[in-house]
Amino acid sequence: MESKGILTIAVGLLAAAVAFAQSEAPKLPPAPANAPAPSLQANADPGYDAALAACKNPPRKMPPIHWPASGPPPRDYTVREIPGVIAAGQHWKFLWQEAGNNGDGIVGTFDGGLLIAQNDNSDVVKLDRNGKASVVFRDTHTGGALSMNSKGALFIDERGLNPAIWELSPRHKLLADKINGETLDCIGGVLNDLVADSKGGAYFTMGGLYYASPKGVITKYGESLSTNGIMLSPDEKKLYVTNRGSVVVFDVQPDGALTNQRDFAALQKGTFGDGSATDADGRLYVSTNPGVQVISPEGKWLGLIPTPRDIISISFGGPGRKTLFVLARGAEDADGKQIANAAQVYSIPMVAQGYKGRAK
Repeated sequence: MESKGILTIAVGLLAAAVAFAQSEAPKLPPAPANAPAPSLQANADPGYDAALAACKNPPRKMPPIHWPASGPPPRDYTVREIPGVIAAGQHWKFLWQEAGNNGDGIVGTFDGGLLIAQNDNSDVVKLDRNGKASVVFRDTHTGGALSMNSKGALFIDERGLNPAIWELSPRHKLLADKINGETLDCIGGVLNDLVADSKGGAYFTMGGLYYASPKGVITKYGESLSTNGIMLSPDEKKLYVTNRGSVVVFDVQPDGALTNQRDFAALQKGTFGDGSATDADGRLYVSTNPGVQVISPEGKWLGLIPTPRDIISISFGGPGRKTLFVLARGAEDADGKQIANAAQVYSIPMVAQGYKGRAK
């Protein structure tokens, strides 16, 4: 009996060690020799000053990102139960990583995979349901966030000089690249996040909040907003946008216009919202530095799902859309140093189910 007990304990410890190992990210491989220069966001392009000078009312120039030489290590976390959302004791599983500013705007595909927009190399990578990575789109002109609408059309925001929103699939087609006859550079800042609607248009953030109609006409909405993440409710009757430490909601009209701006929910004190997603029950999930904050359809803060690193983007996906994916910042390089300029993807099993009518 004693030997069986010892064997049971040993097997349990081994299983725990394997589970822990699966949650740990390996070191990044050394950078390849003669690697190409990274793609440039508009505000880092040598032609940016001339683009701004051509604007009727040139915006304030936004400096490019300069990543610190080092970053924080992974942190310990404990997942606590959020009823109907996630069970206690779950662990994040590492899936993929790449050096550089190479992940944003992730989208879970209908076949259980995950799409990742890569800023530094202008690719879109797909992780299949087994975690195998492949490049599915190239030459996206510094592609940023992705969004797939309820009809399966995939859109991307391109962050290079003269930013634009394109439909990547099933057609490769420009949606919008002008506002009031000027390039999107004249808005100022960096083209950030987007969510595509069933009409063929897309809402996007670029300092403020905008809608590109199916005909490519861009309209600005909202007052006193500092926007980032953006998401439609499952029925597309509401639009949520993060506004630093809070979330704002709008009513969506039949033609896509937005009305009735109002506060929806406050985030944890000292945190700022980035990406967002919804589940089948209309709960809103917001990525923040400490993890995923979950909000009820009525705007009640339900809890935090802590993450091993700071995160910027989230999406439901996987079999039955019962997996939550996050895009995290930071990694350990081949020399064992923690670097900030890297992207990692993790997943965690959920009780909640992502909305099946749209890919995010």
